[in-house]
Amino acid sequence: MSTKRVTAVPEHVEVLIVGAGISGIGAAYYLQREHPSKSYAILEARGALGGTWDLFRYPGIRSDSDLHTFGYAFKPWESDKAIAGADAILAYLRETAAENGIDRKVRFHHKVLAAAWSSDDARWVVDIERSDTGERLTITCRWLFCAGGYYRYDEGYTPRFEGTERFGGRIVHPQHWPEDLDYAGKRVVVIGSGATAVTLVPAMAETAAHVTMLQRTPTYILPQPSEDAIANLLRRILPRDQAYRFTRRKNIAMQRAIWRFCQSYPRTARRLIRYINAKQLPKGYPVDEHFNPPYDPWDQRLCAVPDADLFKAIRGGRASVVTDAIETFTERGIELKSGRELEADIIVTATGLKLQVCGGIALTVDGAPVHLSDKVAFKGMMLDGVPNFAFAIGYTNSSWTLKIGLLCEHFCRLLRYMDEHGHTICRPEPRDPTMPTRPLLDFAAGYVQRSIHELPRQGDRAPWLMSMDYHSDTKLLREDSVEDQNLRFFSHVRPAIASEPKLTV
Repeated sequence: MSTKRVTAVPEHVEVLIVGAGISGIGAAYYLQREHPSKSYAILEARGALGGTWDLFRYPGIRSDSDLHTFGYAFKPWESDKAIAGADAILAYLRETAAENGIDRKVRFHHKVLAAAWSSDDARWVVDIERSDTGERLTITCRWLFCAGGYYRYDEGYTPRFEGTERFGGRIVHPQHWPEDLDYAGKRVVVIGSGATAVTLVPAMAETAAHVTMLQRTPTYILPQPSEDAIANLLRRILPRDQAYRFTRRKNIAMQRAIWRFCQSYPRTARRLIRYINAKQLPKGYPVDEHFNPPYDPWDQRLCAVPDADLFKAIRGGRASVVTDAIETFTERGIELKSGRELEADIIVTATGLKLQVCGGIALTVDGAPVHLSDKVAFKGMMLDGVPNFAFAIGYTNSSWTLKIGLLCEHFCRLLRYMDEHGHTICRPEPRDPTMPTRPLLDFAAGYVQRSIHELPRQGDRAPWLMSMDYHSDTKLLREDSVEDQNLRFFSHVRPAIASEPKLTV
């Protein structure tokens, strides 16, 4: 039986970061670079750092953003592969943490259950459970920074399918990939058409007897070279940091140009993508049935496939795509609405994520519960009426980390402003309480729409917009003043030092 205890005198840090993934490591780097005297710790519910890149273990897992922009601005990506696998990304993150001493600040198996803000004390009281021992403890902090992304780590999304209990093979969700799964020579059906599915299909097709991607609706898919020839050339002729900066600027401009083109000229973009797909597929292939979505490009995330690996698997006969709806699982596989049956030994439900902002932490402010769905995001990083609280959500139409870097820079500027002016409390408040709002993420993907009602909202004007444009965010978060008419600051007399023991990690 586990032993539980509550510490008599809570430990205290200036900033408590929740999550030791790509966002949390980035936040820690900027914080200790810009505010070396401020104490901080990182709480990680799992037993390793790396977040997504340590959690997911399915075959072929990789980033579909280039690592010159998905990587940190302060640490060059030096591999020849711009589209890299999880092992390389995880090694990069762990190297970053070790080089900067960030790994020594991480407390593993520390799951945050709740956080209560006290205006009288100007601090958060954070309740934590040790997932390895069951111990309960408390830490206090001036600022709480949630860097856990926007999906649940403990549970993926699987819709209810009729007849699953009848199926004689194995059913697997990519978020919980079993280490002992042997698919060599087996017939595999992957349900889904998003980034996970288009990654799994060519990777499993290398050894499986055949892999079928079963989709209800097609997705826009584009081939992309896994190596950035210009980046690799620049690294040979220029100093490392200079080559990296140039490559980042080039790739940021390309990402922005592609997204704007798709938004401005959706019909032309659709025809162009279809043309590229048709060139990659066998002659006479039903492109419109399997690769022509009913929505415009970038209404949902456009999937990139490195070196056209999915199309190669289809051309080689090792993989196929079926566009249909599921009627029921059977003893031998899946029966479709059309009456066709797909036989399978293994079924992979690549059916998406479950969204969860702020890691499912129960927040209260002066005893009143914080209902996230009632809150409006300020600059895409704070919540109205919630003091000294920040969260990190990256781009959905570009490299996640580009926005994380800007958010962390702005967070550090905010802390400096407060120190210089003697403020201890910062709280966003809309000047116009009647401001219209809309969902936080303007994104039509199914995993977003399923949970959009549980997320905070955004306003119809800056700084309450959840911007997805790097150049707009650069101006707002890096160049504009920290002061804002929607941001209120307060000063507070610090409690006695005796009640604030420093956290030793």
